[in-house]
Amino acid sequence: MPNGIIIIDKPAGWTSMDVCAKLRGILREKRVGHGGTLDPMATGVLPVFVGQATRAVEFAEKSRKEYVAGLRLGQVTNTQDISGETLDTHPVTVSRADVESALERFLGDIQQIPPMYSAIKINGQKLYDLARKGREVERKPRSITIYELELLEQVSETDYLFRCVCSKGTYIRTLCHDIGQALGCGGTLYSLRRTIAAGFTLDQAVTLEDVQAQGEALLRPTDSLFAEHPILSLSSEKKEKRVRCGNPITMPGTPDGTYRVCGRNGEFLCLSRAENGTLISIKNFFGA
Repeated sequence: MPNGIIIIDKPAGWTSMDVCAKLRGILREKRVGHGGTLDPMATGVLPVFVGQATRAVEFAEKSRKEYVAGLRLGQVTNTQDISGETLDTHPVTVSRADVESALERFLGDIQQIPPMYSAIKINGQKLYDLARKGREVERKPRSITIYELELLEQVSETDYLFRCVCSKGTYIRTLCHDIGQALGCGGTLYSLRRTIAAGFTLDQAVTLEDVQAQGEALLRPTDSLFAEHPILSLSSEKKEKRVRCGNPITMPGTPDGTYRVCGRNGEFLCLSRAENGTLISIKNFFGA
């Protein structure tokens, strides 16, 4: 059965779950999940996990991400992007320097109020279901981190492109809305392309058409998600058996840290943590 990670360049108009459903059909594998939702209007890097690799989704979702976003000033919408209904318009008199100055205010650890049009649940109900009924409820601010925020281009009097590197849980459309508020003219997101997610980049991404043509050949090994961690190969049958049974093993002299642990045949077994010469599994990826 297929196992591994495939990096999709998500097309506009597709939900992240649409992509997963398409891949289930192409690869004939039910266990397919993605590592971080992209809104339908967004494009770019969508890591998709297949088979045993779905156990790694939680690690991908926690990673920082990079986007190139289009900010349109002077327009406010109910969805905080141009797919929604326009609520307000304002003349735009700010300069590029004003926009750059505003971006600086959003760097670092900030509080962000999630948009009503989101899948967050409050009292068991998804916010977007309430929003579609015309209801708005109070949302608590969430702590996020903006690591980098760079103005790339002024496209027109109202439109700007910027690059953002951010933590899990960041809404780029809310960031656009808030930047517009800070500038006093309102703002909305008009384009969004994710360029990095889970350490994977656009130049590693393939299209759904590529997958249709080449199938499993495009799958990357599961441990490619953990490429920043060194490989630790087990040469002892006894130790490999203990690892496969979920038990810690002693590895004297192994520096403390996180490792990709492989069996004697090179199979990726687990992500593990070494502490004081003992290796303890963080997550297992071998088959039953």
